[in-house]
Amino acid sequence: MSIFAFMVFIVIISKLLHSSSETPKFDAILPRSITALSGSCVEIPCTFNVSDFEDRLKTADITFGCWIKETDHFDLTKPDNIVFNGSQNIIRGFSHIEMLGNVSQRECTTVFYDIMKNHSDIYYFRLQMEPNKVFRATFVNSPINISVSDVPMPLELTPLQEVMEETTVSVSCSAEAPCPKQPPKLSWSNIPKSAIITTQLQEKPDKTQSVFSQITFKPSYMDHRKNISCTVTYPRNTSNDITVETTMMLRVLFPPKETHIITEPSATVSVGTNVTLTCKSKASPSNDMNYTWYKRGEQRHLAFGDQMTFSVGKTSGGWYFCMVKNKHGAQKSEEVQLIMEGYFISLVVGCVGGVLVLLLLFLLATIFRRLLRTKAFSESITGETGLSDQDHKKHVQISSIYNNSAYMTSEERVIPKDEDDVIHYGEIDFSNLKTNCTPEKSLGQETVYALVCSPGKAMNRD
Repeated sequence: MSIFAFMVFIVIISKLLHSSSETPKFDAILPRSITALSGSCVEIPCTFNVSDFEDRLKTADITFGCWIKETDHFDLTKPDNIVFNGSQNIIRGFSHIEMLGNVSQRECTTVFYDIMKNHSDIYYFRLQMEPNKVFRATFVNSPINISVSDVPMPLELTPLQEVMEETTVSVSCSAEAPCPKQPPKLSWSNIPKSAIITTQLQEKPDKTQSVFSQITFKPSYMDHRKNISCTVTYPRNTSNDITVETTMMLRVLFPPKETHIITEPSATVSVGTNVTLTCKSKASPSNDMNYTWYKRGEQRHLAFGDQMTFSVGKTSGGWYFCMVKNKHGAQKSEEVQLIMEGYFISLVVGCVGGVLVLLLLFLLATIFRRLLRTKAFSESITGETGLSDQDHKKHVQISSIYNNSAYMTSEERVIPKDEDDVIHYGEIDFSNLKTNCTPEKSLGQETVYALVCSPGKAMNRD
């Protein structure tokens, strides 16, 4: 064998020996720290990597994980620090420990139940593949610090800046969920009626979880300065649960609303009285509001500012209103009437007088209508009979006589004008007038009574 070939052989053998003695690479992915709530549980998310893991898994009869407390030294002669041994499911110092992950798939997520404050410490994960020491290693470069507290972690409420009225906004609240198997219950209070709530468990970058809740709504001006609260209740295996709350004030931007005027002392005043009109309005922002005063019927403004004070004069009565503006809009108030005392009495007297005048006009109109009807009736009779005014008067007199009997129509009241009708005339001599009067009754006609006084003997009838 040549010298060159021998040297190549030596290099190959040395490399094979070096590769077989090389320590396998391994690491674990765990959160650096986690805060647990006493009386609850804590879940430690855990995964790991080992070089040539699949090949080693083929040669191993059993693969299991362990958890070591305080130290990374695994000493079976001093087992107090070994809180969990997956080979025999040995648990020390805890009521229960459950490994959720399957180590054959490089998962090592574990839940520690009923954790108490004395469990606060540094913990290490260890993997063993047996027999023949296929792989035994404690992941010393990936410790986790478990801190146990009687008070839960504070809530995170998203800060919300000023929002415009009737625009869609969202507010979120999140709470740590160190034990997803017993997640905290999250609730909202004093939220707008239109709010839609969504709640879910959410995984954080370090694989720990939190409860995330979000409300979506369109705020109105009535929601301005409303304190929205997010409350989280943590269940515990103790006598009572624990609750934590956080609050945020909602700030809504909107133009003036509910603008109105307050009059002091009252709406009815006398001349010489000092009157103060105050314009009230809701708006946001409220520090840049502008107030302008007006009077109905006058083009120019009267004053600026939220108050207007003046001494009442004879012409001060009338309707007043104010206009309020901010950068988001403007609103006009309803008008208020300022009434002078004398004017008020005149107004009452005027109203009463007006009613009386209306009643008088109604009475006169009624009388006038009746007169018109009477005149129309008379004209209709004159026109139907063809009588002259003098004959008409006689006709009316005769009609009055007939009216003493039964009701007669206008046709029955008219004296017939047929050619066969003969008018008989009589003459009465009153020269020998006596006091005896006898009633006469005409025969053959409707009964008409007349009282005729004679000088003692009956008159001849033609």
